[in-house]
Amino acid sequence: MDSAIIWGVAALLILIFVGPYVRQMRRREERNRQRREMSEAAGLNEPPSLHPYIDPEICLGSGACVTACPEGDILGLIEGRAALIHASRCVGHGQCAAACPVGAITLVFGTARRGVDIPHVKGDFETNVPGLYIVGELGGMGLIRNAIRQGRQAVDGIAAQPAPAGNAEFDLFIIGAGPAGIAASLSALQHRLRFRTIEQEEPGGAARHYPRQKVVMTEPMDIPLYGKFTHYQIAKEELIELWEKVMAKTGLEIHTGERALDVQHQDGVFKITTSQGEYTSHRVVLAIGRRGTPRKLGVPGEKLAKVAYHLLEPERFNDSQILVVGGGNSALEAAWALACQGRNNHVVVAHRGQAFDRARPENRQRLEEQCQAGKAQIHFETVVREIREQEVVLDCQGQERVVPNDQVFIFAGGELPTEFLHKLGVSIERKFGEA
Repeated sequence: MDSAIIWGVAALLILIFVGPYVRQMRRREERNRQRREMSEAAGLNEPPSLHPYIDPEICLGSGACVTACPEGDILGLIEGRAALIHASRCVGHGQCAAACPVGAITLVFGTARRGVDIPHVKGDFETNVPGLYIVGELGGMGLIRNAIRQGRQAVDGIAAQPAPAGNAEFDLFIIGAGPAGIAASLSALQHRLRFRTIEQEEPGGAARHYPRQKVVMTEPMDIPLYGKFTHYQIAKEELIELWEKVMAKTGLEIHTGERALDVQHQDGVFKITTSQGEYTSHRVVLAIGRRGTPRKLGVPGEKLAKVAYHLLEPERFNDSQILVVGGGNSALEAAWALACQGRNNHVVVAHRGQAFDRARPENRQRLEEQCQAGKAQIHFETVVREIREQEVVLDCQGQERVVPNDQVFIFAGGELPTEFLHKLGVSIERKFGEA
């Protein structure tokens, strides 16, 4: 009898305390399943870049990865295992992998359906070409913190090696001054290497082409010769100001307005030809990003003066009929800024896909609000056929549509400098990760 009473009390306690928890977990998993199904139906569960792959055979369902994710609502538990439920929001922080107690998560590029071209680099960021290194976004790491770490680590490794044979003007030649290039330059300065850094535009990388006050997602980072930076979110202007402070404090010199035209490797020495001269260097670091040259549409009229590939000051445009081409975050942010900040602007967004599968939910929501206000329109499965002085010709799901137009902004991404890399002899891999 005593045993029966004990078991009865235990069962009652389980019902009272464990039962609600189990029901809550089941409801949460059902919501996660529904969110994943909605994302897949809308084409929003395709990761744009580096993202986690969860091995279901190893995952214990601890939920540590879900809690660790700084973006939120990307991972969730389904059937007791972690799963991607909103992959298009993932930006590759990798904190989920670090938090997993059993190592069930690895970071991969591409999916089973969509490959991503990545230059092959070793653990020290050296390519298959001896003395040529690739860091930052070009190698697949677009996050500011990761790019800075790569730039620093690559040059720290270079400085630790013995000086190669042969005469050269520089120990190191750095091409590009985004976050990775700046970090590599600071590390070279710290190690007192003979180096030169060139940048075809201005220091700061892709952030300089973002709209005003765009929030740049970052994390605490350690900048060589400068120190700790502890902010989690800063706007574009603040980030650019940070780089200016770093250069002023450290005395870092970056040669702006200088573009790399050719790099040749002979007898262990690199010969670099730029728009301003010729140089020789023992080693070269490429930190040029993946944007490269803005991708063109290749349609009649694209060379008209009203066509642009960046938006810096949306407030300059008023009383205008504007076409924004693209479906990523840059396109949606530009469309929203032009619609809400301009006076009497009307914005048409043309996207060849069926959904904004690579844009953040907040960007989609803000643009939808402008559509509801009558200041913007969205056309999916639409491509540009021709750009004219006062109108554009669109192909909307096979139907021709001519719309009035004063300005065109094209956000079709950048062309990976594949030809440049192939000419250097750099091996490029197409990564197909797990979906």
